[in-house]
Amino acid sequence: MRPSIFRFFRCHLRHNSASFSSGASLVSASSSGQNITASHLNGSSSKMYSTSCESEDSSKDRAISDMLIDSFGRLHTYLRISLTERCNLRCHYCMPAEGVELTPSSRLLSQDEIVRLASLFVSSGVNKIRLTGGEPTIRKDIEELCLQLSNLKGLKTLAMTTNGITLGKKLPKLKDAGLNLVNISLDTLVPAKFEFMTRRKGHERVMESIDAAVKLGYDPVKVNCVVMRGFNDDEICDFVELTRKRPINVRFIEFMPFDGNVWNVKKLVPYAELLDKVGEKFTGLQRIQDHPTETAKNFRIDGHQGSVSFITSMTEHFCAGCNRLRLLADGNFKVCLFGPSEVSLRDPIRLGEGDDKLREIIGAAVKRKKASHAGMFDIAKTPNRPMIHIGG
Repeated sequence: MRPSIFRFFRCHLRHNSASFSSGASLVSASSSGQNITASHLNGSSSKMYSTSCESEDSSKDRAISDMLIDSFGRLHTYLRISLTERCNLRCHYCMPAEGVELTPSSRLLSQDEIVRLASLFVSSGVNKIRLTGGEPTIRKDIEELCLQLSNLKGLKTLAMTTNGITLGKKLPKLKDAGLNLVNISLDTLVPAKFEFMTRRKGHERVMESIDAAVKLGYDPVKVNCVVMRGFNDDEICDFVELTRKRPINVRFIEFMPFDGNVWNVKKLVPYAELLDKVGEKFTGLQRIQDHPTETAKNFRIDGHQGSVSFITSMTEHFCAGCNRLRLLADGNFKVCLFGPSEVSLRDPIRLGEGDDKLREIIGAAVKRKKASHAGMFDIAKTPNRPMIHIGG
């Protein structure tokens, strides 16, 4: 596909998908009893989704490999790499109560294998890598790994999603190693509830990690909060207060189904309801113009240094602009978070295959990616891995 045709198709697809998704989601929310008001649209439906094309500069920087373009014209420039299946917390929505069977260490990707695959993706057009887990900071080689990845020519952003338990002490060296974006998971501001949710102590250390990230100049410091009815939905406005005087971006995430997390739609607090709660308490809530590939719906609040976002995977999916791929700790490659399909990249590496064969395998998997994931009730019935295996 020629670049000019690709750019036109990508823009056209996003424009029409955005219009359809916006209308469909409003009808769905209305029919389910959600109170959708003009305040949700901030006075203009055009602010619900950005329909502008990506800058053409990215494709001029270096050649974009066809391996990253799916059959719907979506260009995948964002790779999430799970570094480990191990974690120092046991969060209810991530890990079953009985725990998970861990992959033997010999079957996990080595540092060299991770760097090789990352280099292959970046040389093909990926410009953002996010390190996940498990808990990525428990890897002993995390600083060296960050240094190697950040030095890949063409990589613009090296990010990490972490639970923050050990981040505070390691963050200065990680920043020096090239980590330039950090997301810290925190689902409650109440220590006792934190211990219940994570089955571990450590709330104070997570708060200290957020403080450390702010002091080190990360802007924004992203705080991920999975909202569950009856557990932390009464803390929404308390989380928003974190954004008043500091460059914190609080990201409210709809509760999603994965194997073993006992998902129930009654626990789901939909975006429309979350937005109502924030809008009732805080004046001057304004929608930010989002990039076409943005997963979140982003808002600023008058007088707040930080911002608030909503990740609406269940009630208003953003599949039309998806640019994300996933590399799991065991070397399996996954093109959709909610899709069960995986293909091993570890095995061909260990069989001595070259980069051309790896590109062929990756490209074929990307071409098989569907237009969108299934609805939340179908996802709940579809076999998939626990979140700790997939990577947050």
